[in-house]
Amino acid sequence: MPWVCLVERLAKAMIEITMPRLSDTMEEGEILKWHKAPGDAVAVGDVLVEIETDKATMEYEAFEAGTFSSIVVNEGEVAVIGQLIALIDDGKGGAPAAAPKVEAPVATAPEVAPAVEAAPVAEAPVRAKGERFFASPIVRRLAEEQGVDLSLVNGTGPGGRIVRADLDSFVKNGPKSLAPSRPTIQPTTFTQVDPKRGSEQLELSKIRRIIAKRLGESYREIPHFFVTAIADLELLQVMRGDLNATNAKSDGPKVSVNDLLVKAVALALREHPMMNVSYQGDDSPTMLVNHRYNIGVAVASKNGLVVPVIEDADQKNVNTISAETKKLVTLASTRGLSVDQMSGGTFTISNLGMFGVEEFTAIINPPEAAILAVGAAIKEPVVVGDKIEIRTRTRLTLSSDHRVIDGALAAQFLQTLTAILENPWRIVA
Repeated sequence: MPWVCLVERLAKAMIEITMPRLSDTMEEGEILKWHKAPGDAVAVGDVLVEIETDKATMEYEAFEAGTFSSIVVNEGEVAVIGQLIALIDDGKGGAPAAAPKVEAPVATAPEVAPAVEAAPVAEAPVRAKGERFFASPIVRRLAEEQGVDLSLVNGTGPGGRIVRADLDSFVKNGPKSLAPSRPTIQPTTFTQVDPKRGSEQLELSKIRRIIAKRLGESYREIPHFFVTAIADLELLQVMRGDLNATNAKSDGPKVSVNDLLVKAVALALREHPMMNVSYQGDDSPTMLVNHRYNIGVAVASKNGLVVPVIEDADQKNVNTISAETKKLVTLASTRGLSVDQMSGGTFTISNLGMFGVEEFTAIINPPEAAILAVGAAIKEPVVVGDKIEIRTRTRLTLSSDHRVIDGALAAQFLQTLTAILENPWRIVA
């Protein structure tokens, strides 16, 4: 019997696990890791699989209990939304048949070396090359931060799963792996393709491919236009210094220029609500006017470009914005952002000032209609009245969707934003 027919027959008596829609722009997902193997018991709430979407890596949990029967889509393979990826036997149907695609055997917990009088040392488990091991996402993130190779850690959880206690014990008693840390997204497998140029072919991660696709579509389909203004940040820098000095006395967050920009942009959008819009397509007779001011902050993490969102930024004080931003940036660096934390943005800020970039243009992040590119804060001579003074200034370049935003509106928005930054008490009022 063809395996497709076998799967269809089994599915009628079993619980079907299909590729879920985990983000509003998701079309397909890649299976990164199965947390269950055929024969494992499944309880409601158990993590079944890690799936990489166009926005983040997400865990998918079981909604029904049973016995994990078979894997249809293996690790590293891609499935479209709604496609069958696994089966769970709820015990009400016939006996589960063999899986059409067989997973590699699950690593079992290794035996612990007998206790000796010397200080205990975590013994590295004996695993064959390429053999799988299980660990929760938080354990993986902590291991990466601490430079620990998880393949050397004994797992004492169910099925040899590495739990937090195992990692803590290894860090305390066992040697860290001297092997260089492995990239979580970008593979290191090269294929030589052009010896004359010394070229090697590097496989792109799914996130990088999605970034390329989305930005390509944005620049091809959206008629961008760009408007640049210069803002004097002299008073803003003084106010920021005073604010951080006050916060330091009460263990408050250290506020950055970007935190102040987030609040200033939200206030400027509130004065120009027609900048806070979304185009719905050439066939639609309407556009969306967004009445919440959710500011996306572009973050260039090692896993690719991500845009976590500060919701209702116009209603939050800068200390709250600072704390939220730091938390989101940390999660971005460890692939810990949820889809919810990257969804719902109405306007994005891209700041390359910390790299010394004076001025640049950014590509709009659909379905938003504008994005602000922020350059470095630079001291330069400026004519003030009849005198030349040294002032701290920055260049702000607004990219707008000309289908719904006109040049005059973009200029007015920048004029308002510049006025807020140059009169910064409006930000903290």
